[in-house]
Amino acid sequence: MSTIGNSKSRKYNVGLIQMKMGPDPEANLDRALEHVRAAARLGANVICLPELFQAQYFCQREDTRLFELAEAIPGPTTARIAEVARETRTVVIASLFERRAAGLYHNTAVTFHTDGSVASVYRKMHIPDDPLYYEKYYFTPGDRGFQAVDTAFGRIGTLVCWDQWYPEGARLTALQGAEALFYPTAIGWHPAEKAEFGAAQYDAWQTIQRAHAIANGVYVAGVNRVGHEQGDVRGNKVEGLGLEFWGGSFLADPFGRVIAKASHDAEEILIGEIDPALLEDTRRNWPFLRDRRIDAYGGITQRFLDAEFTTTEWK
Repeated sequence: MSTIGNSKSRKYNVGLIQMKMGPDPEANLDRALEHVRAAARLGANVICLPELFQAQYFCQREDTRLFELAEAIPGPTTARIAEVARETRTVVIASLFERRAAGLYHNTAVTFHTDGSVASVYRKMHIPDDPLYYEKYYFTPGDRGFQAVDTAFGRIGTLVCWDQWYPEGARLTALQGAEALFYPTAIGWHPAEKAEFGAAQYDAWQTIQRAHAIANGVYVAGVNRVGHEQGDVRGNKVEGLGLEFWGGSFLADPFGRVIAKASHDAEEILIGEIDPALLEDTRRNWPFLRDRRIDAYGGITQRFLDAEFTTTEWK
């Protein structure tokens, strides 16, 4: 379905679900699906859940037993989400721990059409490895590239958490025609660092995504979890201070303005409007896509441009 040519009359609402996760994955899934239903009742057309919402953030430790949380796609969880998408006639974005094959796992976002069919499967491309974020132990980097997909309401793109720090991913998704970029996320403060760095860390997180909105003339949604977690899965958790997930989910418009924002400490369903006419108007006045020098960007595919390869003689 092409969405080009009817931007003046076509608006739709997104629902961003900011939620807490408990130690029981089955209970988390039940609650998430109830949140989807609630968002639909509030008028949301496209609904996004946080990253890996079925469990507390288990990547705080390396434990082979936790691979048992992973599930094939399609599988029982996608079947349940598809049923709710069909029931509510909404587009649903769900971040899942995918078991692709024995010993091969991904951090994957699945987008469901309003009839419950799968619109896209996006595997997280950038995988972090930081204290209490040991994702490289669990996840293989994505191999399906960056994607935009047509839905009943508009053309959207989905990336995942650590992807949000990379302008290349946002650009390549926007260049495929996405009107809105969704980033299901699990990001929080180390409690010992919060007092000194907490405000700056959140500000950087929001700012980089607002920059994606401005540079590409698109809407951007950051969808985070909230609450303090030690990675408790069915009563099995690690000792230590854990992570305090900072919430603050938000929607930014193509001008970079934050038009909806959640709190830092409570579950919320955030509703915001996508107006393709505003996207087009913003791009007409800020024609960044027009003025790109695509002939000059070859170096972007290099890891780093060492000085001896970048200097030239003046003539």
